[in-house]
Amino acid sequence: MTDLLVPAPTVSADELTRRTIRRSDWVSCNSAFIDCRTPGSDRKENYAFIGPGVSQNPDQYVNLSEEHGYNVGAAGMPNGVTNNLHLHFTAEVFINFGGTFRLRWGVDGKQGEYVSHDGDVITVPTWIFRGFTNEGPDEGILLTVLGHDVTGGIIWGPSVLREAESYGLHLTADSRLIDTVAGDELPTDVPLIRPMKQQYIDELTTYTVDQMRQRVIQPSDRVYSRRALLSSDVPGGGAELALGIGYGMSEDRRQVPRVHEPHSFNLAWLRAVPGEGVLRHRHDQTQVLTVKSGVWDVTLNDGDQARTVRLAGQDALSVPAGSWRSMTLVEAGDNAATAGTGELLVVNSGDGRVRLEWAPEVVDAAFEAGWMLDPNGYLAPVAVMVTATIDD
Repeated sequence: MTDLLVPAPTVSADELTRRTIRRSDWVSCNSAFIDCRTPGSDRKENYAFIGPGVSQNPDQYVNLSEEHGYNVGAAGMPNGVTNNLHLHFTAEVFINFGGTFRLRWGVDGKQGEYVSHDGDVITVPTWIFRGFTNEGPDEGILLTVLGHDVTGGIIWGPSVLREAESYGLHLTADSRLIDTVAGDELPTDVPLIRPMKQQYIDELTTYTVDQMRQRVIQPSDRVYSRRALLSSDVPGGGAELALGIGYGMSEDRRQVPRVHEPHSFNLAWLRAVPGEGVLRHRHDQTQVLTVKSGVWDVTLNDGDQARTVRLAGQDALSVPAGSWRSMTLVEAGDNAATAGTGELLVVNSGDGRVRLEWAPEVVDAAFEAGWMLDPNGYLAPVAVMVTATIDD
């Protein structure tokens, strides 16, 4: 692919800093939801990195508010603390960044359960009630990616709303949290959210444990392609790619994601050994890179405008659409399961394929190594392509 976006935007030093969300930049909100006084749920920490997510607190701190086509955040809570049953209208994907969490679903939480461990990706169906409990260490973190810029908020389980009301908490139809204990007055111009009626609960889709397991991508489920990108056989470009949700930016025509359905974003894992990564390219989607393990250098822009940011564990970077970028693993992670490598979580906007434009030097080096892209944007041997004809 060439001339995808002309010209490429140049990211300034200040803009690069603004788009870098370090682990030390995380700011939690402990009263983001209506169950913030419910015993067992009163110590939840909600984080909003990109977009407000589904927080019901107007004071929720948001690291980067500009629209990406999806929201990124995290849930942190000590051992034994529960996020109560609720329903989402858009995609909700959990990425386990360390810990043990018991996910349950159904209006009473008894339809099924799944215990999530480090490295899992779980995409929960829309329009079902879900909740989860931290059964592992206090520092366990679930990263979350929510579909679309405007999520529409959430619907709480009937029992959650009733219990919250006993603590003076109410939720308005425009997703405002009203705290009568703190002196808030009940609104007269906007109705309060009431528990969903049983007739509508009965119409919700049910999911078996086996069906939900198909929406989980455990580390052992990942299928890495060692030739997923044009730069794969070029020195410094040897990262491997495992698709999770959607086809994303893979240029391996044989690579298939575990989950295909539209989410408004696609999600994949990149892994590399030190000195390798993805060489200079760009595309027209928003992109968020989050470090799962290792230390990575991400370089934006071109030529003498190139700027590099170093990212370590749980650091994230929002890469502007259309900008040149490259990623290189500097130092491998210390996780025994991924010894000698580093991992990046890659989220791009959109439900379709992400078509890459490679820098000219990468195209030339790949050609010398025997690879080019076919007209469909997939890797093909040069020896085949240069002798191909339209019609024999």
